[in-house]
Amino acid sequence: MLIRLQKILADAGIASRRAAEQFITAGRVTVNGKAVSQLGAKADPERDRIAVDGDPVKIKRKIYLALHKPKGVLCTRKDPEGRPSIMDLLPAEWSNVYPVGRLDRESEGLIFLTNDGDFCLRQTHPRYQVRKTYVVTVAGRFHPDGLGRLRQGVEHEGERLKAAFARLISSSNSVSVLEIVITEGKNHEVRRMMEVLGHEVLRLVRLQIGSIKLASLKPGRWRTLTAPEIKTLLATV
Repeated sequence: MLIRLQKILADAGIASRRAAEQFITAGRVTVNGKAVSQLGAKADPERDRIAVDGDPVKIKRKIYLALHKPKGVLCTRKDPEGRPSIMDLLPAEWSNVYPVGRLDRESEGLIFLTNDGDFCLRQTHPRYQVRKTYVVTVAGRFHPDGLGRLRQGVEHEGERLKAAFARLISSSNSVSVLEIVITEGKNHEVRRMMEVLGHEVLRLVRLQIGSIKLASLKPGRWRTLTAPEIKTLLATV
């Protein structure tokens, strides 16, 4: 992936972006042995040989993973009580990543992991309005009027919780299934919505984040996000 040189140097801890720009315009930066002095220049940090004053720039490889979190696994790097953590599902080579956002212990489904702070911020901060799609199974018959309440927003302990989209997939006297899309990611948001409407959550699965779907990824399995997927996730926010 082509990235501006000043960002590559800043991410590698060589200098701030402004100082990195000065390095470039002064002709102190080379790419594959050739001096680069234009600020608009880009390079691929994983393929190109980049140096400052002849010293190779050590690139911190950025990692972007999609994982299917199983029920009963915590979204934390390490649990002091020794309970299963999402990190237990990854090989040692990915030990420097961290979860992007959260899924509570009893929930399951798609979650990203990364070592890129900018990517994490863009996927989790409410101002970016990243859409997250869930299928929630609740006890009892769900009345269709509840869909309007979810879309308009409900109050829970002084906080307003609102669905960007909600539809009823199926409903019976014993169990109902809904699809809900949220964009803010407040703590236990979907479960709290269901509590306000008087329904116990039996199962909660996140199926999609932005344009990325859980699809056929099995519980406990992970895959790397592709360059086009990463670009799309960043472009949509």
